Amino acid sequence: MEEPQHRIRALHTVSTVTVYQAYPPEIGVPAVRQGRFPTAWKRDRMTWVKPSFLWMMYRSGWGTKTGQETVLAVEVTRDGFEWALRHACLSSYVRGLHSDRSAWQRQLKRAPTRVQWDPERDLRLQPLPHRSLQLGLSGEAVRRYADEWTVSISDVTPLAHEIHTLVSSGDPDSAARLLPKERTYPVSDELMTHLRS
Repeated sequence: MEEPQHRIRALHTVSTVTVYQAYPPEIGVPAVRQGRFPTAWKRDRMTWVKPSFLWMMYRSGWGTKTGQETVLAVEVTRDGFEWALRHACLSSYVRGLHSDRSAWQRQLKRAPTRVQWDPERDLRLQPLPHRSLQLGLSGEAVRRYADEWTVSISDVTPLAHEIHTLVSSGDPDSAARLLPKERTYPVSDELMTHLRS
């Protein structure tokens, strides 16, 4: 069966969803230690979260890029994640979905969250034909994310490095077995209608 172009895939439980971010150690290490983002973490800017582990690996270069050396798995409440989806606007204009460009721009300005769909990645970080969700949080959404939705924060940098080493040494099967078990996140069509580009 062909993979749908827009589908949320994530590691999730009955009450939580795991998203990924990468930070420099001065942000990432205290976040893991405290289970909360430290005061140095900037609440006044947009923060992007990604349910796709491999997309985070692509973005952070397996946790080797400057400023992204600590890869965090942030477990958030499903209620919070779905609030973010419900209040999101697509980050780019789509003819037919938005009545016109001005209406989309007004919606984008008001929305506390935005959605972007980028090509999902394989173990070699090459693009796949289907897309992966990125969720941008700003304003009220950032506050809720940090203060209400976050259940736990863990450091998955060692896992990223281990998987990368296995891929680099020509053992993709062992690498694949270590990947987080991301599966379709059950979300209603009603919730997704305004988020398909």
